[in-house]
Amino acid sequence: MAMLKLFFLFMHVVSLLCLKSGSSFVAGFMQGVNETDRLALLAFKAAITSDPFGALNSWNESTHFCQWVGVKCGRRHQRVTGLRIDHKKLSGSVSPHIGNLSFLRNLWLRNNSLSGEIPPELSHLRRLREISLENNTVTGEIPTNLSSCSNLLVLEFSGNRLTGNIPAELGSLSKLEGLYIAKNNLVGGLPSTSGNLSSLTFIFATDNKIGGNVPDTLGGWKKLKALQLALNNLVGTIPFSMYNLSSIEILEVSENQIEGSLPSDLGITLPNLQVLTLASNLFTGSIPITISNATKLAYLFLGRNKFIGKVPSLKNLPDLKSIVDDLSFLDTLTNATRLSVVGLATNNFGGVLPE
Repeated sequence: MAMLKLFFLFMHVVSLLCLKSGSSFVAGFMQGVNETDRLALLAFKAAITSDPFGALNSWNESTHFCQWVGVKCGRRHQRVTGLRIDHKKLSGSVSPHIGNLSFLRNLWLRNNSLSGEIPPELSHLRRLREISLENNTVTGEIPTNLSSCSNLLVLEFSGNRLTGNIPAELGSLSKLEGLYIAKNNLVGGLPSTSGNLSSLTFIFATDNKIGGNVPDTLGGWKKLKALQLALNNLVGTIPFSMYNLSSIEILEVSENQIEGSLPSDLGITLPNLQVLTLASNLFTGSIPITISNATKLAYLFLGRNKFIGKVPSLKNLPDLKSIVDDLSFLDTLTNATRLSVVGLATNNFGGVLPE
């Protein structure tokens, strides 16, 4: 019995030693992993050539990197989960070493002067949810391998100098809710794979050089609230399936070469419409009477098309602030106290201005 007790005591001591050793191993391992994050952040800083506001001054050896300005870490593992350095006039490029921040979820670098290309190494960040490089001077193409970031919710690349096509591979981002690529130099067409973006809520692609037809597959955007495609080179017609997306609040396709007529039930199928801008296209036919059913409509721009006939009564649109087109309907706007702009230019409307 004494020998048995001695054996169990020995095993208990061995277990404690193993636990202590294991703890040291885990701690050492985590320190090594955290060092990867620290070095990645320092590489990011090294790629910055100008920091006029001293946004990165705290990025030094005197404090832990989780305390550096703009850096957010998770509580459990002390890994970098967020990097937010907006409005700091940073110049330089985005270091490819950012791709080593394997726990990164949010990357916000808006309103700086960053140049160079979007590093394809961002595709290593499988936890990434948001990328914002809005309003910089980034060049090159949108990396196709961003499709590997399957948890992406928001891509913000507006206000840069991006070129090339919208990658068809982005159609695999089933969780994507916002695609912001306005004010670039993107060409090509809207890829048909975009219709697979079933979670898409906002797409802002205004002021590019995007051409071709609007794909029929875009009618699958059942959650869409805003579609901005103005100032591009789009041709053909708007697929009628898109007029059935009842969630749409903003539909802007001005300054293209889109043709065709508007569906007669437009105001019924799009009851949440607040902004409708179709100006400077090749639309024909009449303006649907049902436009008055879209009672939330505030901005209506239809000028510089080939519409005919009369503009229907707009008296049921109390929020209307700006309109464009015919004549006799002006009588119905007596109580539109918020109205500030009326444009009638370049159409084929006739009649007499009401007193």
